[in-house]
Amino acid sequence: MRIVFMGTPDFSVPVLDALVVAGHEIAAVYCQPPRPAGRGKKDRPTPVQARAEALGLEVRHPVSLRGAREQAEFAALDADVAVVVAYGLILPQEVLDAPRHGCLNIHASLLPRWRGAAPIHRAIMAGDAETGVCIMQMEAGLDTGPVLLRRATSIGTEETTGALHDRLSMMGAELIVEALARLPDLEPQPQPGAGVTYAEKISKSEARIDWTRPAEEIDRKIRGLSPFPGAWTMVEGERVKLLGARLAEGEGRPGEVLDDALRVACKAGAVQLTRLQRAGKGAQDAATFLRGWPVPAGARLGEE
Repeated sequence: MRIVFMGTPDFSVPVLDALVVAGHEIAAVYCQPPRPAGRGKKDRPTPVQARAEALGLEVRHPVSLRGAREQAEFAALDADVAVVVAYGLILPQEVLDAPRHGCLNIHASLLPRWRGAAPIHRAIMAGDAETGVCIMQMEAGLDTGPVLLRRATSIGTEETTGALHDRLSMMGAELIVEALARLPDLEPQPQPGAGVTYAEKISKSEARIDWTRPAEEIDRKIRGLSPFPGAWTMVEGERVKLLGARLAEGEGRPGEVLDDALRVACKAGAVQLTRLQRAGKGAQDAATFLRGWPVPAGARLGEE
């Protein structure tokens, strides 16, 4: 098929690769414009732009698709279908209607649960036992379109957003190839009205750990915010990111370190911290972190 691909971050790259390997013709790749990054604040292309250019594909990055010129240029591509995955721009109806088979979105949740911006983070933070990927026929509403295919997967008890992100990206790549192969025979299924939830964008203000909360909630927050933006707490006056955890046994004052291996008491129960990151340094497993900075039993996390 002749495809317009629309995506921006790392999550989208395996999908683009899978479409190329499957033999589809990529008419053009749309992604967000390069933005300043790094110490020099030089413009850095997005992961999708970098990959598309390496594949020799035409790349476009308009700041909006609402203008008549941009819409005409999109329509002139004469695409069979547009594949959209974490693109980052709202598609006007004129764009949605331009390809012969419309626009298909790869969404990282089991719709209608977790419509919106941060479905992977929110699924882990909410304690969902499973999540998945849906191939959705796009319409004007926010992730409201009918679903063509879906695939579920369980969420591991120690799985982070980073690890689940990578798994769902590969699942989405496999599922969109299957959907395109079966497209004429697939029957779009309207999303049910019951069970709708919205995955609000993650705010950095959510990231500080409140040790007076139950261990299950703290464990989910640490894993759900890893690697970005990263949950954090104060350790002996220094702000430290917490990037991995699991539930543990133990009781104590909230924030109290219960042993020499970073088992920390919560309001109810405890968590074992497994991966941490000091400011300006790389992430480390707990054992390596403690060799450089021993945090003894009896210390209190969260205090300024």
